[in-house]
Amino acid sequence: MTSRPLSVDPALLSRRLFTREEFERAGELGLFRPDERLELIGGEVVRKMSPQKSPHATAIRRAEEAMRRTFPEGHDVRVQLPLALRHDSAPEPDVSVVAGRLDEYEDEHPRIAVLFVEVADTTLAYDRGVKASLYASVGIPDYWILNLRDRVLEVLRDPEPEVMAPFGYRYRTSLRFAEGDAVTPLQAPGHAIAVADLLPRAAA
Repeated sequence: MTSRPLSVDPALLSRRLFTREEFERAGELGLFRPDERLELIGGEVVRKMSPQKSPHATAIRRAEEAMRRTFPEGHDVRVQLPLALRHDSAPEPDVSVVAGRLDEYEDEHPRIAVLFVEVADTTLAYDRGVKASLYASVGIPDYWILNLRDRVLEVLRDPEPEVMAPFGYRYRTSLRFAEGDAVTPLQAPGHAIAVADLLPRAAA
């Protein structure tokens, strides 16, 4: 008699999710390849976009320089470095601005930030959905998505509960700024940043 493969309802299968401590320990033990660009999002190990194209890299550097010019002493501007946002999440935003000095984070990653910037082209839907909900869930007040596809800056603010969102929160306010506009970070009043200064040069 020929045996038939078992049919298992996918809803009955559970995923093995990581805590942030387990994820960091796995990295220390060499369970991930050194060249892998990974982050922990809601317990899942997510591979970041690779390889990074030149416009994306340029936009990250432009955003970094803009934040360093804008935020006063007492803030640390970090590029693609982890934050210990939750027990199950250690995202690496393209640019983050955290309160405090660099040496305050020698022993542990920051747990909160005043502003996040994600540079998005192929990851636009993910950054608007999963990432936005995660960042709203921990109260990040100012989340910027530098949308390279449409050459605009999307600014998300005012976190609020939303049961249908991936992490139970969303941003109530969503603003969209074109190349000719300027934006002022919530935590740096009086310091407007030109959107054109964040974007890579348009292709000829």
